[in-house]
Parts: sequence; structure tokens; C-alpha cells
Amino acid sequence: MRSIWKGPFINSSILYEISVLQKLNKKKNPIRVTSKSSVIFPSFVGLIFSILNGKKFLNLVITENMVGHKFGEFVVTKRYPVHKKIK
Repeated sequence: MRSIWKGPFINSSILYEISVLQKLNKKKNPIRVTSKSSVIFPSFVGLIFSILNGKKFLNLVITENMVGHKFGEFVVTKRYPVHKKIK
């Protein structure tokens, strides 16, 4: 839990990339995110983010229901083993 006086955590590189894309009017380009602990802001709705799950980047379109949550909540980072059936 983060204290209220600090405000929500967001990586500064994410805010920088969003400001650059807004200047260029490019909404379709995915923004690469490696910080899964960053909070999703209301201004991110409709944008596409590529979030690193530890191995590869997965695309995620932000909706209104995701605001206030963290990026890591929407990306699966663990792969569960599939055991072969012995006949």
C-alpha cells in the first residue's frame, strides 16, 4: 500500500512516451512498458500498451475498468506446466 500523500506511482518514461505520441497524433503505436507496478491513469483509456511479462511483450488496450489498477494485474507472468498423459 502506498501512502496517499505520495500519490500513485508511474514510471516517468511512460509519461514521456505518451507526451511524445500526443504531439505526433499517433494513438495506434503501442507504448512499451517494463514497469508492471505503474498505475493506470484515466488519460490512458483507449491507448495500446505493450507490457513485458518477463520474456516477451504482450499488447493490452486500456479500458475504463482498468483505471486505478496496475499494469501487472493484466499480464500473466507464470507458465503452468502441461504434463503429458501416459497411456
